Amino acid sequence: MTTSTELVAACDRLLSPARFKDYTLNGLQVEGRERVARVMSGVTACQALLDQAVAWDADLLLVHHGYFWKNEPVAVTGMKRRRLATLLAHDIGLLAYHLPLDAHAELGNNARLGERLGFVAEGCADGELGEGLIWRGRPSVPMSAAALADHVGERLGREPLLVEAPGGGEVRRVAWCTGGAQDMIAEAAAAGADAFISGEISERTTHLARELGIHYLAAGHHATERYGVQALGERLAAEFGIEHRFVDIDNPA
Repeated sequence: MTTSTELVAACDRLLSPARFKDYTLNGLQVEGRERVARVMSGVTACQALLDQAVAWDADLLLVHHGYFWKNEPVAVTGMKRRRLATLLAHDIGLLAYHLPLDAHAELGNNARLGERLGFVAEGCADGELGEGLIWRGRPSVPMSAAALADHVGERLGREPLLVEAPGGGEVRRVAWCTGGAQDMIAEAAAAGADAFISGEISERTTHLARELGIHYLAAGHHATERYGVQALGERLAAEFGIEHRFVDIDNPA
């Protein structure tokens, strides 16, 4: 057993959230019990995950998508009230890390996605490794865009949406950024990538991919961001001798 204060301090040391200009609060968002023996992790602090935390008698919930996003309504009503009421009634803390968890060079979503897909990481197109969000590298072997899509689908358990660039061509260099990073496609193309993988797609993304000459794969926001929070939870469990359980709440988006 450890304390919430110690776990928050450890996460802050690992992830250095002060370096990032984010759209939300990184760190402890809801205070719960101080003594912590059980940490449950998940991608998003939705009601279904909260209910799982209550059933397991978790002391702390660790997520990538927490609460208090920029420009969201501030009134604590409806869904927001129910979520907060669940945490407060059961004295469960909520710890959330967004961009810092995307970027971390070892535990981050991008690092873990690249590892899961078997990519050889070569750095970031928009900053130093561990700070940048657009990772670049190469697949283990050159492959067609369709073969890459099949590989991504098999490794993530979700078929990606593929927009092929005109003329096809093998994928020898790849860039990726998990989640809602579809608008980083121009930077990925400028960095010399043959294909860019992210989570979501917008209407404009198809035109950008075709006109920039880069394949685009929308592999799912949730599907691409399941791995960083698991890695962080496992690190905390090993360091502090506490229980950790990851719960994957199904989300096709």
